[in-house]
Amino acid sequence: MLQGTGSNVGKSLLVAGFCRLFCNRGLRTRPFKPQNMSNNAAVTADGGEIGRAQALQAKAAGVPPSVHMNPVLLKPQTEIGAQVVVQGKLFGACKARDYHALKPKLMPHVLDSYARLAAEADLVLVEGAGSPAEVNLRSGDIANMGFAEAADLPVVLVGDIDRGGVIASLVGTHMLLEQAEQARLSGYIVNKFRGDPSLFDDAHGIIEARTSMRTLGVLPWFDDAARLPAEDSLDLEDRTAGPRDAVKVVVPRWPRLSNFDDLDPLAAEPDVNVVFVRPGEPLPGDADLVILPGSKATLADLAAFRGHGWDVDLHAHIRRGGLVLGLCGGFQMLGKTIADPDGIEGEPATADGLGWLDMHTILTGEKKLVAVEGIECRSGLGVSGYEMHVGKTEGAALARPFLDLDGVPEGAMSEEGRIIGCYVHGLFASDAFRSDFLNRIRHRQTSAIAYERQVDQTLDRLADHLERHLDIDGITEIAGLNDSR
Repeated sequence: MLQGTGSNVGKSLLVAGFCRLFCNRGLRTRPFKPQNMSNNAAVTADGGEIGRAQALQAKAAGVPPSVHMNPVLLKPQTEIGAQVVVQGKLFGACKARDYHALKPKLMPHVLDSYARLAAEADLVLVEGAGSPAEVNLRSGDIANMGFAEAADLPVVLVGDIDRGGVIASLVGTHMLLEQAEQARLSGYIVNKFRGDPSLFDDAHGIIEARTSMRTLGVLPWFDDAARLPAEDSLDLEDRTAGPRDAVKVVVPRWPRLSNFDDLDPLAAEPDVNVVFVRPGEPLPGDADLVILPGSKATLADLAAFRGHGWDVDLHAHIRRGGLVLGLCGGFQMLGKTIADPDGIEGEPATADGLGWLDMHTILTGEKKLVAVEGIECRSGLGVSGYEMHVGKTEGAALARPFLDLDGVPEGAMSEEGRIIGCYVHGLFASDAFRSDFLNRIRHRQTSAIAYERQVDQTLDRLADHLERHLDIDGITEIAGLNDSR
C-alpha cells in the first residue's frame, strides 16, 4: 500500500506507473483505492462508477476498470457534504461529520472488493487517501492505516519534495502513528525531485535514524505527467503554450467542476490552447470555443456562473459568432429551465437556464451510467464515450440532435449550429472527430495525435522512469513477491 505524507504527493501517478511496470513483467496486477474523493469519475464495464485515477491505473494494468477498484467514492456537492458511491452505485448523501460515523459500516464493502481483486491477481497495488497522519480522523478509518491493518498490508510512504519540508513530512508522519502502524512502514519514496538527487544523500541517514524506514529511492520530476488525465481539478493548468494563432478553448472553472478529463485530448493538441477561467475573471473575448463542462451540482454551479458575470460574457461570445459546447451539466444549463423537485442536489429548487436551447431538464434520483458509441450527426464520424448523469431533458431543441448513438438521437444543436450540447463525456478522445471538429473552427492540418495511444505510451515511459530511479527489487520484496523478470 502506498500512503502519502499529504494529498497531491503523487500516489495516484506512482500506482499507475507500478501497475504498468509489474504488468510488463507478466504479473496479474490490479489497482485498488479503498476510498477516493473526486468529481472526476469513470464508468466501469460492470455498470458502476469509480474515480478517474483508478480507471487510468486499470488501463496501466491492462485490464478493464471495475467498481471493486474503488469501492467508496465520495463526490462533493457542497463545502460540507458529498454523495457516497459504494461499489459503483449511489449509497446516499451525507455531511462530512456524519460520514465519519458511516465509515465502519462501509469497511465490509471495502474488504469484499479487495478480496475479489486479490483472488484474481498476483499483486494488488493499494493507494491511500490524503495522509495517515490525520490522526484526528483515525477512528473508523477505511482509507489509510485502518485499511492497512484490516487487510494486513505493508506500507510504503510517499513524500513530495517539490512542496518543501519532505524530511519533516516523512519523520512527522511516522511520529504521529501508533507503534503498530509504524511497524507497517516498510520504506519511503521521495517524489518530484528537481535537480541533482545526490544532494539528498545525507538526508537518508537522518530519516532512517528517526524512523527506521529504508529508502526506496528519490524519483525525479516526470515531465510527461501532464500528458496523463489529472485526478483533481486543483491540478488543472492553462494550456497556453501553443502558437499565437492556436484555437483558443475557454472553460469556466465553477465550484463543482466534474469529468474535466473531457478536455485532456484538446489540451494535447499542439495548436490548441485550453484556458481555465477562474472565479472573478471574465471569459476572454478572443475565445474560439467556450465549453461548459460537467458539474456535480448543476443548479449551484449555474448560480455561480451568473454570479461571476459569465452569462454576460457568454452572450457577447455568441453575439460575435463564437461556438459553445455544453457537456452534461453544462448541456443542461444551456436550456430554458432546470428543476430539482426532489432535492437531488440539495434543497428542492427550480432555476432558469441560460436559455440558448429550447429544452427543459428535470433532475431525478435515477443515475444513468453507461458506455456509448455512435456518430456525430453532422460529420458522420465515429465517437465513443460514456454517460454519467441524473436528469431527463426534453424540448424542441432535441429535434436537432448532435449525436446518433446506434440509432438513438442524443444532444441538441441550435438552428445555426453554433450552440451544441450532449450528455456524453469523452467525445474528444475520438481522434477523427476531434480533428474535424477543430477544423470547423479554424482550418488546420489534420492532427497526427492518437490520444489513447499517447496515454499508453506515456504510461510506458512512466514505468521506465520508475524502473530507472527506484529500488524495484526492494518494493518487490516488501510486497512478498519473487521478481518475475
